[in-house]
Amino acid sequence: MRQEDFFRALALVSMASAGAGLALVGASLTGHLGASTTVEEFVSVPALSSAKSDSSNGSLSVEEIYKLDAPGVVEISATDLGPRGSRPGSPRALESVRPLGTGFVIDKAGHILTTSDLIAGVGGVQVGFSGGDQVSARVVGVDPATDIAVLQVNAHSRALTPLALGDSDQVEVGDPVVAIGNPLSFTRTTTAGIVSAVRGTVDSASGAATIEHAIETDAAMNHGDSGGPLINAQGQVIGVDAPDPAAAEIHSGTAGLGFAIPIDTVKGVVAQLIHDGKVVHAYLGISAVPVTSAIARILNLPSSHGLLIQHVVPGSGAGNAGLRAGSASVVLAGTSYHIGGDLIVAADGVRIVSEAQLRDAIEALAPGDLLRLQLWREGKRETVGVRLGQPPG
Repeated sequence: MRQEDFFRALALVSMASAGAGLALVGASLTGHLGASTTVEEFVSVPALSSAKSDSSNGSLSVEEIYKLDAPGVVEISATDLGPRGSRPGSPRALESVRPLGTGFVIDKAGHILTTSDLIAGVGGVQVGFSGGDQVSARVVGVDPATDIAVLQVNAHSRALTPLALGDSDQVEVGDPVVAIGNPLSFTRTTTAGIVSAVRGTVDSASGAATIEHAIETDAAMNHGDSGGPLINAQGQVIGVDAPDPAAAEIHSGTAGLGFAIPIDTVKGVVAQLIHDGKVVHAYLGISAVPVTSAIARILNLPSSHGLLIQHVVPGSGAGNAGLRAGSASVVLAGTSYHIGGDLIVAADGVRIVSEAQLRDAIEALAPGDLLRLQLWREGKRETVGVRLGQPPG
């Protein structure tokens, strides 16, 4: 199926849902997924779920993505004891299982990725696999600043299906995406949609974390989907779901929106959690947009690459070092840019062409470390040293 046909099918889904609502169809699959596996699909466009892959660009159909990734998606549950004061061994003191949401396997060592909001205040955690097996999990570490948690189960590597991690910096508005989760106690449900936007910041479900460069999607998400994977057309995870209503209601009061924590942010956090059990974040304090050669030509910029600073947080390392954001606004191809500010072209001598590269340079340092930024300011190339701080809050 060609990518333009995929987009056309998704557009038809949106049109049909506006007029007649969404229809749900349960489908049991064989193999690893178990008899209870449920697929949620839009019956108005059956070709979307049955189409074969497009070998020209590596795109998979929703059905193929589900068969590939669903075995690695797990249900996260809390294990609770009976009321206080119950006699040990009495029925009321027995352990009960309470479904929380979703997670997914990331390696053969048994590490499970989910959101920290999901397991906050929980005594014990269990992980449910597609075959129906329930396995106790230990909490490796949590990072409330990014709303990420890593669990680990003691399971044979052959029983684990790790999901491939993609590149969220390559995500563009209109890209087709698939979400797999456990909404409203229905296990391993999938929905399809597109990337609706890439936001600057979005609050997490609890409001305790701010998700930078959050991926917004119209793929349906509900309570229980939190912690699940948002997957691109190649079957790779590009984000960790933080669904409506929590995030969406905070920002728009409108149901039907879903947000995901970009996987490029998650990768560095997970590595630190697995290695150290905690994450110490360095913080620069800017928002910026990447510059292409076309944008540089139109705006008459001195470099065809780099990051154009849009906003500087007062009191941050960037603010204290005197980094400058643009004050004038222009609109190019429907996107607004603040121009006239600093254009960052390198960090500690490494050429910068994307936000991911600057993020990597910052994550390699600790609060209090000095980051040397090479930039263009008012037609002159300068080097500015920034003493990194910690994220607000």
